[in-house]
Amino acid sequence: MFSLLRARLAHPHQLQAGRRGFGIGSTVQSFTEAVGNTPLIYLETLSKQTGCNIFGKAEFQNPGGSIKDRAAVGVIRDAEEKGRIRPGGTVVEGTAGNTGIGLAHVCRSRGYKCVIFMPNTQSQEKIDLLRMLGAEVHPVPAVPFENPQNYNHQARAYATTLDNAIWTDQFDNTANAYAHYLTTGPEIWSQMQGKLDAFVCSTGTGGTLAGVGKYLKEKSDGKTQVWLADPPGSVLHTYLSSGGKLVERKGSSITEGIGQGRVTDNLATFVNDIDGSLMISDEKSIVMLYQLLDSEGLYLGASSALNVVATVELAEKLGKGSSVVTVLCDGAYRYQSRLFSKQWLRSKELYDVIPEDLKKYAVLD
Repeated sequence: MFSLLRARLAHPHQLQAGRRGFGIGSTVQSFTEAVGNTPLIYLETLSKQTGCNIFGKAEFQNPGGSIKDRAAVGVIRDAEEKGRIRPGGTVVEGTAGNTGIGLAHVCRSRGYKCVIFMPNTQSQEKIDLLRMLGAEVHPVPAVPFENPQNYNHQARAYATTLDNAIWTDQFDNTANAYAHYLTTGPEIWSQMQGKLDAFVCSTGTGGTLAGVGKYLKEKSDGKTQVWLADPPGSVLHTYLSSGGKLVERKGSSITEGIGQGRVTDNLATFVNDIDGSLMISDEKSIVMLYQLLDSEGLYLGASSALNVVATVELAEKLGKGSSVVTVLCDGAYRYQSRLFSKQWLRSKELYDVIPEDLKKYAVLD
């Protein structure tokens, strides 16, 4: 297609797109300065199988272990710059896990207290890690956003009872999307040297898709397509494919922290510029999760696997030689008691969809 991609296909390990953004021997002053500049990984096996160029941005290499470190830094810096929080204050958030973990790290680094409200459906690994990081954790029943007892509303209400406290409001605080516009988008554009046909990812808050999408559209004069990947139980695929009709949220997914029942304020900043969407089943996601471990050596969470499925499907839609990028949100460490448990997989009717030669990785009973 062009020389850059021929070089990647021949020697992908030699390219700058696969390297960390800072040089050997460089230093940073704090946790927050270590966030970002993650490698872009060429997924060789999938690229060869499709005849396309499939890339995943290794967001699991952020110091807090996920892409949500970027949003955590972004919303806290925004609050500091606007004078909404003073030294020694309290940061409160409603989160399915990774944003809370990122916030807990940033709070430890910058001297704030951290209080997290989260659905009680989240993995025990996430809850335990939050508490290990010093956060005060309140698991609450998982109810729809419209319910006053939704974890986001409980977080907002709690913050109002405290002095020198903020509710970071990750879903509707557009400092989230702006953090990705300032960092993730420019990194991808630079790593791909401006040569990418599309970007696709799932969305929870909408920050990544909106921020990255806006930047890539601007830099490419609209040529780079931006697609949304959606899990079962989310309404966004239907919303986009129906021309803007919101339906009642039904069903659920094994993925955590992605999918939505509404258009958040972050997503609203870009929703009209999204080129298309793909619904990805849990069956496809779990098979890809095991395939990535086996063929690429990547130990990823279910949302990352879903993103890669969508990347492959979109690349095949665009045709041979196309270049598509996604984000690898986090590793499997925070979900391993579920994703690699035979009993849990069977309870979700997913064990039998895993190819026989890959079942060896389901080592937990």
